[in-house]
Amino acid sequence: MHSIKKALCILKNGGVVAHITDTCYGLACDMTNPKAVTKLFEIKHRPINMPVSALFASLEEAKKYVEWNDMAEKLAEKYLPGPLTLILPLKKPLPHPIFTTPLLTTHYSLPTTLGIRISSHPIAERLAQDFGKPLSTTSANLHGGPNPYTIDQVVSCDLILDSGQLPEVPPSKVIDCTGKEPRILRI
Repeated sequence: MHSIKKALCILKNGGVVAHITDTCYGLACDMTNPKAVTKLFEIKHRPINMPVSALFASLEEAKKYVEWNDMAEKLAEKYLPGPLTLILPLKKPLPHPIFTTPLLTTHYSLPTTLGIRISSHPIAERLAQDFGKPLSTTSANLHGGPNPYTIDQVVSCDLILDSGQLPEVPPSKVIDCTGKEPRILRI
């Protein structure tokens, strides 16, 4: 696929790419590149204290970055791959430094948690697999705006992988798995 190769080239060079996800159009950038993360936040007008989650190709890849637990395992068995974000404690050391907000680009200190996603959509999965490092995963809209289901609703970025009009479905569930009990942050 020529468009996937072009997207991967843009991501490797610090760009931001819009692509289909399990729920709506999303934005991907290289989370190991602080300039790319800063660019993503500027495009979305996202508050710099709101971390983005990471898209991984598989649970095995995600487990290299987070401390896995029984609670996450049960949720993953039932819902992943799919529209679920699990928040887990970050491992130390990491295979690659990651930047979940632009704040970390100037005052680098590792975050203590990371939201992880494993997409069931073949395009998102392929981008994550072929890129080989964590990609950001966030909706391709201005912060606080409606989720984008057509490319006309996607914020301006370096490349949009057009998958046509998407069905309007709810955003991913977000569950914090850092405590003794799961805490639902978004249904």
